[in-house]
Amino acid sequence: MPFVTRLTLKSGDGALLDSVVSDIKERAERKGVELKGPHPKPPDHYSVPQYKGLREDGHFDSWVYTVYTRVIEIVDHNEFARDVAQQEFPDRIHISADVEQFNQR
Repeated sequence: MPFVTRLTLKSGDGALLDSVVSDIKERAERKGVELKGPHPKPPDHYSVPQYKGLREDGHFDSWVYTVYTRVIEIVDHNEFARDVAQQEFPDRIHISADVEQFNQR
């Protein structure tokens, strides 16, 4: 039964995220790993209000930031997926992994 490992990478630095994803894709190609993606998701935009103190009468401009997301699917190469998920990434990159098993009928 094949396994599909879905890696979700997120970062506020789009260029760094694309660089990391490109590196993963190149490694997969060199090893002959079946890789789907990267699938870019629409960026998420956040706005966080900042207050000068505990009173509501004064505040700074809101802190606005964007989070970029890329999804990669690794098909039936569990060791490669495990190596990628466990590697050291820059602090600005956040990764999560989901594994699904499919029945072949």
